[in-house]
Amino acid sequence: MNSAVTFIAFLVILAGAALGYLLQNPVIGGVIVLIGVILALTLRTAAEWERAVVLRLGRYAGVRGPGLYFLIPAFELVYTVVDTRRQSTRISAEDTLTADAVSVTMDSIMFWRVSDVKRAATELTDYRNMIAQIAQTSLREVISATTLNDILSNREAMDEKLRAFITRKSDGWGIGDISVEIRDVKIPPELNDAMSRNAQAEKEKQARVTLASAEVAIAEQIADAARIYENNPVALQIRQMGLIYDMNKDRGVTILVPTGMANALGASIALNVNNPDRPKPLPATVFSPAAASGSVPKA
Repeated sequence: MNSAVTFIAFLVILAGAALGYLLQNPVIGGVIVLIGVILALTLRTAAEWERAVVLRLGRYAGVRGPGLYFLIPAFELVYTVVDTRRQSTRISAEDTLTADAVSVTMDSIMFWRVSDVKRAATELTDYRNMIAQIAQTSLREVISATTLNDILSNREAMDEKLRAFITRKSDGWGIGDISVEIRDVKIPPELNDAMSRNAQAEKEKQARVTLASAEVAIAEQIADAARIYENNPVALQIRQMGLIYDMNKDRGVTILVPTGMANALGASIALNVNNPDRPKPLPATVFSPAAASGSVPKA
């Protein structure tokens, strides 16, 4: 009996007492008061998500609720009230061996709800505890049948497999809408270090393979360029000058590049020496200190 039922019964009893006093008829007042007492004993309420399992003389009489419902005094009683909302149960398995003999600790959460109130209340002693125990044993069985690599790489398949195990074992219990999600997987620290080193080595291997592939591509391009330069020496000289400039443009140095200009200049000088008709040089002017003193020569 909750506060609403108590309030209704109190109002009926109060109304019966008032009518008996006003009408000076205790019989009518007594009947109404008796009705109020019966309401207090028989009237019950259940919330929207609650279902009351009623027994009549020890046998199942039905499920009542939600809202107001009545019981037969001394014959019917509420055995239990079942919550039909979706519920969650945390399940974990510590130090369980996988299929490849690796000890892991797994933490999961299971969502479920009561789909058949009668079965859950009358066929199970404690449906909450029993579904939790089934989930616990199912989690250990799934871990034992799965390798560590599959657990770490494909959690969705692991969730589905665990849900199927729990659903099959709890079939007929009145529990439905079961879903499972793995929250965390812990492995031994030494194995974690070994897996980290293995991953690092794998990444290094991939980097080396990529570098080797790049070197092969570069070598092929250099070979193609060599064939082009072989047929075009001028292009090779221009490329050489460009490389020299790129290497020294930020150093502020002077670069001497040998060319055929020196040979050309040497040939020109030799030609002038062997030509007797070349113009003779002008006589050198002698500088006199007396001329520098400001004297004017006579005519």
